[in-house]
Amino acid sequence: MSGQTAQRESDSLAERIALEVERTIARSIKGVEYIASPAPAMGASPRELVLKDGTLNLYHYHPMSDEIYRVPVLMVMATTNKGYVLDLAPGQSLVEFLLRSGYDVYMIDWSPPRADEKRLRLADYTDRFIPDCVSLVRERSEQDEVSVLGYCMGGVLSSIYTASHPGDGVKNLICFTTPIDFSQMTLFQKWADRRFFDVDRLVDATGNVPSEMLFQGFQMLRPASQVAGQVNLWDNLWNEDYVKSYRMFDRWGMDMLPLAGEYFRDTTKKLMWENGLYHGTLEVGGRNVRLADITVPLLHVVAEHDHIVPRDASKPLIELVSSEDRQEVVLKGGHISVAAGANASKRMWPKLDAWLAERSV
Repeated sequence: MSGQTAQRESDSLAERIALEVERTIARSIKGVEYIASPAPAMGASPRELVLKDGTLNLYHYHPMSDEIYRVPVLMVMATTNKGYVLDLAPGQSLVEFLLRSGYDVYMIDWSPPRADEKRLRLADYTDRFIPDCVSLVRERSEQDEVSVLGYCMGGVLSSIYTASHPGDGVKNLICFTTPIDFSQMTLFQKWADRRFFDVDRLVDATGNVPSEMLFQGFQMLRPASQVAGQVNLWDNLWNEDYVKSYRMFDRWGMDMLPLAGEYFRDTTKKLMWENGLYHGTLEVGGRNVRLADITVPLLHVVAEHDHIVPRDASKPLIELVSSEDRQEVVLKGGHISVAAGANASKRMWPKLDAWLAERSV
């Protein structure tokens, strides 16, 4: 080995050691800051509460442009989680992106159901809450049609509503990571195996199903994820952007909502056990729900590495509807990252805008 080569390797080693020392110091400082500082604020886009009905909250976001598309967008959030995951922070907010792109945006978000709301059923969500919101959005926007965008279980509710209320004002249907064939929700099937899981006893005893129980159910899907996440956090504590993003998603993941008891009983029996949405045998509010009755333009966004809604659980949606205009987009990412955060802003949001823009005039 020549003297010059040895010197270069020595200099390179010294630089790597210096860099690691700097990062170790930064980790220690950031670690103290992490423990001492409050969680970052989320849900920054200005909005107005325009309808409150118990667990239901309908928000209207302030438009960012005088030039907006004719058809408003109504987001329907999953019933287990808060909607701020779609409005994390400036630059990482789907809501902000849509507003800047010229859309008139509303969101159905949920509060923890009150004790007196334990009797809310699946029909209350699809035959009352969503129709009331669609009606109000149409009235406020002075438009006859609305684009409905559902995330996860919000996509299930949106699909049921669209299938069972034809001609009720839905212009376009967009579903994010939406389960249809619940027999393919394999880990949830094990968790809710009817041979061992007495849903009637649980609901009768608790009224509303506690969020702690639901959180543990989701944790069982990836039992090592929390430890792995903390290891990755330690490795990246020197990186302020990484830490901020980690804290936002971690806070959202921990911020789960309880579920109304009868709604949980309905979804467990009718969707998880009977798989009624997939088989076309689902009855809600005295009506048979068939996905084949959906004829409006449909966009389904699927995450390639979704541990919550596996690909096999979501893919039947595009096959079962009767829409002539239907498209499925499969993107890299997980259940959350496909819709929210920095990667989503590059991969999914532009595709959503391109699809929706053509169908919102």
